[in-house]
Amino acid sequence: MDDGHGHDAHKHEHEHQHRDGGTGGGREHGDDGAGARAARRDEAVRAAVEQGLLGPDAPLVGLLDVTGIRQAAAGLRSAFEAVVAPGTPVLHAFAVKAAPLVPVLRLLREAGLGAEVASPGELALATAAGVPPEAIVLDSPAKTPAELREALALGIAVNADNPQELARLDALVGAGPVRSPVGLRVNPQIGAGSIEALSTATATSKFGVALRDEGAREWVLRAYEERPWLTRLHAHTGSQGVPLALMVRGAAELYALAEEINARVGRRQVDTLDIGGGLPVNFASGATTPTFAQYARLLREAVPGLLDGRYGLVTEFGRALLAEQGTLVARVEYAKGAGGRPVAVTHAGVQVATRTVYDPGARPLRILAYDAKGRPKEGPAVVQDVAGAACFAGDLLAAGRALPLLEQGDLVAAPDTGAYYFAHHYGYNSLTRPGVYGFAPDGAGGVAFATVRAPQTLPELVAEAGGAHADALTTLRAPGSR
Repeated sequence: MDDGHGHDAHKHEHEHQHRDGGTGGGREHGDDGAGARAARRDEAVRAAVEQGLLGPDAPLVGLLDVTGIRQAAAGLRSAFEAVVAPGTPVLHAFAVKAAPLVPVLRLLREAGLGAEVASPGELALATAAGVPPEAIVLDSPAKTPAELREALALGIAVNADNPQELARLDALVGAGPVRSPVGLRVNPQIGAGSIEALSTATATSKFGVALRDEGAREWVLRAYEERPWLTRLHAHTGSQGVPLALMVRGAAELYALAEEINARVGRRQVDTLDIGGGLPVNFASGATTPTFAQYARLLREAVPGLLDGRYGLVTEFGRALLAEQGTLVARVEYAKGAGGRPVAVTHAGVQVATRTVYDPGARPLRILAYDAKGRPKEGPAVVQDVAGAACFAGDLLAAGRALPLLEQGDLVAAPDTGAYYFAHHYGYNSLTRPGVYGFAPDGAGGVAFATVRAPQTLPELVAEAGGAHADALTTLRAPGSR
């Protein structure tokens, strides 16, 4: 995949920007194209160096394109507004796990989105961001009674994962009115995408009620017959590596089950369908493909009843909203060689790009080269490795990439890392969390930054590692010992 990861890809982005300002896929997504996004990124990298956010004492940062985030949210909303019947209730609940950062959730809330949460921590983040309970959906395969009780008390929508969880809800709901919308998650068992670990609709997926298992479909029908307060139905088929056709098939299976349930009970008991998220992201180039609009149109063509106004709609997109809006930028601490191959040793590795380091074949990232002043670097392409700072040989952000020869003090950037990368720190070697900054035009031809998450300090790291309890284990002694 050299054409999608090296200097040639970077050059192509700049040429594309000057030619037409972007790609049709990018514009359809609701933004102004890959070229404009690349230009904003280049300006932000240069400004980060000039303003001291990135340098010898701050060798690693995460940058978030605020303009791009707003455009992605608008693109999602407009894509579905174009295909659903007027007046249809639609909630786009951002999957908090994709970017668990309070300022990001606040920005998306202001852009009209809600939040999909899968833990008490994610719920706390959404609440801190000001997302109201009616715009929150709780999904998790392992909800505790306390989590369920809190959600019901607040009026948060709950998708039960399995029969045992539904039994817990029976006890909590009792005979009283149910404030929260409650649904059941089902697994249509229609197959995997290209990344097995991320596929949620396989025959043995841990999520939801497996519809094709013996007796499962009948159990679901009875569950709704016996519980008038079950008014939603949820399935999540999409994820990275899952083709649009499979996502659409999952939505069709969900719609068919809702129709069957409502026919069985003799009324429109299921009034809202949660089709999940999981639109894949194109990590091989700067182009946005597939788009929200393409997915929405396919849904309209294949499952028209889903969008005709009889059902409210919930989506749970995460990666597709935030990935393209984030860039990880690291300083080259040392430039060396091994076995005849140049190696750029940086501060970006497994702690901020965990999925790529441990599974590079399935999750490769593009790498862009900048000079020490933050300007796109020119020069002949040289095959080289880009390594991280962790103490194991596999800590490589990229291997065998053709880039202008990286030198000490240069910068490397990994675009498309706004979801599931620098916001998800992995504490290998006790490497500190990098600062995360949002950027936008300052109105005077420059770039303004806002702190999203401050860089972690060493005292904060020590505190998290039990620094306040340094003597805790030495005070434990076996009976009779001195």
